Amino acid sequence: MSRIAVLITDMFEDVEYTKPAEAFREAGHDLVHIGLSAGETVHGKKEQTPVKIDRAASDVSADDFDALFIPGGYSPDKLRAHDAPVEFVRRFVESGKPVLAICHAPQLLITAQVLEGRKITGWKSVIQDIKNAGAEYIDREVAIDGNLVSSRNPDDIPAFIEASLAKLKEPVGRKAEAAER
Repeated sequence: MSRIAVLITDMFEDVEYTKPAEAFREAGHDLVHIGLSAGETVHGKKEQTPVKIDRAASDVSADDFDALFIPGGYSPDKLRAHDAPVEFVRRFVESGKPVLAICHAPQLLITAQVLEGRKITGWKSVIQDIKNAGAEYIDREVAIDGNLVSSRNPDDIPAFIEASLAKLKEPVGRKAEAAER
């Protein structure tokens, strides 16, 4: 069982949050919702799905979690305008722990400046931004590069969930070192 940080704010793509979150919970993972302010409720852009923020990005560390999940929609663009979520993403990617990103989520990775030399996919409107950040855009339903798992859009959700659950089973960091001994 992993403790997954879900980085989210208003206007997230409902299905890109609800379907993976449901699958992660069914697999026994614990979700902690990270946003701009603890205690606030954020809403999806189409279905108005309510999500209560458990912890503020300014009050958490990558060390507190086993994986990071970033749903798409307008949420990543809104979050990247704030230093705390961007720094949280940067440290998470650098930790080597799984980062699960769908649709517009690469916007946060771009702002965190962690895509240089990486392979990633995402929504078609961010393809050029991905390339400008020094990454190779992969036009597939799932792209996996080290600790990054990414998908393009809601149609890719089943493949995204499958790849994400597989990545969550892999040993990481200290766990990987212990497994090698």
